[in-house]
Amino acid sequence: MKLVFAGTPQVAVPSLTALAPAHEIAAVITRVDAPQGRKRVLTPSPVADAAEQLGLAVIKANRLDDAVTAEVAALEADLGVIVAYGGLVKEPLLSTPRLGWINLHFSLLPRWRGAAPVQWSVIAGDTESGAAVFQLVPALDAGDIWAMSSTPIGANETSGNLLERLSHSGARLLADTVEGIGTGTLSAQPQSGEVTLAPKLGIEDARLDFHEPVEVVYRRLRGVTPEPGGFTEIDGARLKVLDAVPARDRARLEPGVLLADAGRVYAGTASAPLELLRVQPAGKKAMPAADWWRGTGVERMTAR
Repeated sequence: MKLVFAGTPQVAVPSLTALAPAHEIAAVITRVDAPQGRKRVLTPSPVADAAEQLGLAVIKANRLDDAVTAEVAALEADLGVIVAYGGLVKEPLLSTPRLGWINLHFSLLPRWRGAAPVQWSVIAGDTESGAAVFQLVPALDAGDIWAMSSTPIGANETSGNLLERLSHSGARLLADTVEGIGTGTLSAQPQSGEVTLAPKLGIEDARLDFHEPVEVVYRRLRGVTPEPGGFTEIDGARLKVLDAVPARDRARLEPGVLLADAGRVYAGTASAPLELLRVQPAGKKAMPAADWWRGTGVERMTAR
């Protein structure tokens, strides 16, 4: 079929590369170049880079406005495909391709509708996640489901690890779905089950509350890794926690109390301690937690 593809981050690249060999990609819509790194160099999105390597036409826009709608309408595409573009598709663009738009979403809909489904599934302690391809409608992630697949969430898996896995399995699911829609062998079914929401994560969602049980703290840390990144505060200074693991065989510490024992750094929680493995103090590079602790020169501290 003749497709229009919309996507921006790296997780959308496997879907584009899976579709390109089998279909005509009339255009790729992605967000405009954004400043990256300390020097804030304007850098194309990963999808823009992939589209250029594939020799595809690219439309760069942060809003799918009337101008974008007119460009898409002129292409006379059969189907629009969107994967993590980062903007809303509204009418009249929603109805512009002949068969409308489909969306690859990284959750088992209707669970975790919204911008951060993988992160919230890990934070909530879900044992499985997955991907769904659904028909885009005006309501948030509410359209009929064309196809869905599931996968277990690893006990130590971060949202970044899980999203990377889902980007590849989801790409295969999406390619099969587009093929099925083109041949008329698939039919979409209404969503069923409890609706839960997964709004975009803010910085406070990444704060580790050591007054919660270690399992809850660990889930939150995994869910916000790598972005926005778990943190706590010590004497008003932020300490990023990049890697940690529950230390269920250690004696309990008071919630929020940090101390070192035999070269290992532990933070007390409402249950077992959390062993800090890698941290990043404010204004410094990431380092092993033991190295950071030795540099503080203290025997004990409290995180808030």
